[in-house]
Amino acid sequence: MNQSRRPPLVDSSLALLAKGYAWLPDRRRRAPGPVVRARLMGQHTVALHGPEAVRFFYDERHVERGTALPGPVLSTLFGHGAVHTLDGPAHRARKDMFLSLLTGPEAVAGLVEDVTGVWDEAVPSWTRRPSVVLFDETSQVLTRGVCRWAGIPLDDPGPVARDLVAMVDGFATPGPRHWRARSARARSEAWLGRLVEDVREGTATAPAGSALDVVVRHRDVDGRLLDPHTAAVELLNVIRPTVAVCWFVAYAGHALHRGPDIRERLREDDPAYTVAFAHELRRFYPFAPFLGGRAVTDLEWRGEPIPSGAMILLDLYGQNHDLDLWDDPYTFEPRRFVGRPPQRDELVPQGGGDRATGHRCPGEDVTIALLTTLAPRLARLEYDVPEQDLRIPLNRIPARVRSGFVIGAVRVSASALSGRSAGRRQRQGAGRRETS
Repeated sequence: MNQSRRPPLVDSSLALLAKGYAWLPDRRRRAPGPVVRARLMGQHTVALHGPEAVRFFYDERHVERGTALPGPVLSTLFGHGAVHTLDGPAHRARKDMFLSLLTGPEAVAGLVEDVTGVWDEAVPSWTRRPSVVLFDETSQVLTRGVCRWAGIPLDDPGPVARDLVAMVDGFATPGPRHWRARSARARSEAWLGRLVEDVREGTATAPAGSALDVVVRHRDVDGRLLDPHTAAVELLNVIRPTVAVCWFVAYAGHALHRGPDIRERLREDDPAYTVAFAHELRRFYPFAPFLGGRAVTDLEWRGEPIPSGAMILLDLYGQNHDLDLWDDPYTFEPRRFVGRPPQRDELVPQGGGDRATGHRCPGEDVTIALLTTLAPRLARLEYDVPEQDLRIPLNRIPARVRSGFVIGAVRVSASALSGRSAGRRQRQGAGRRETS
């Protein structure tokens, strides 16, 4: 059917808010062809899914990301002027800064070392309390650890952790969560903007090679230093995604509670299974529902026209639960990845494409490394799981365990202590190999 003859589409924005993660997979199952057509926020929208669609979506000849991000998302999650708003050479120049910080064995190991050190310091305090909320405690551990690694001075991690979580928690919803996210971003940008100015004026120091140092000294494609506001935005885009790993750690608690056999297997010193667990956690549990871009010209996808300027969505949650890609996609089974690492454009919880040249999250290696370190630590702890609401409503974006996953009567077992020592030895050995 010619595009001009298609019947007008009813706006689906309210349906998306009501159904959340299920909205796009449901529409795709009912679609008569290879794409989903909808209208969102008054815009003609075309949704794609599958590895081939990932490659199409991340081709800058087809889709640009910078102009597609709504103002409310920039005012909460990413920040105005962020790397996510750039395309072409400007994007690649800014992206190189993030790649230098967040990729490579040495960079990842340093961040993981600091975060796991803070985790090991925090756990004994959990044993002295009747119960703790894993989501909240992990957000503070991650905040303290990533700020330590980034060279950002931090007195009390609690308020900063709450603000960083709020930015993620309120980006995709109207109402109180959204306004808390805006307030959190304003406070955080002001705090880090002052820190950037202090470093440049010499009244504060940035450890050489730290994220603070790199961002303060970074020059964009035009050769200019980032202004203090943009530098603060990009510092938040280093530390905020790291703190968002608390979503996955709470999901890990949920998965281990539902699968005691998986918990026992994770307690063993089996690196292949631990990495497989991290991949399956990211595949199975809801994180990003989809990504959006804008067609740069008139396009065609599998015979379907996509007009210039249309919004293009890449279905992440649907692809990660696609029966054509995964056996029993709604079963949590880490063994599917043992001996079979996922292909680049197959598993896409944080997007796909080439992270060096495209918009794929540069912190994906960090997420996997943190999960492969923290999940076994959690599995080796002894604790009770009191009665609580463990539902994960898919009509909430971003989804999360309603209770935050409460654990009580925490005990540090001998296996937890031996696992912690083994982890330290492994990281120290890795450090010696890197410097030899």
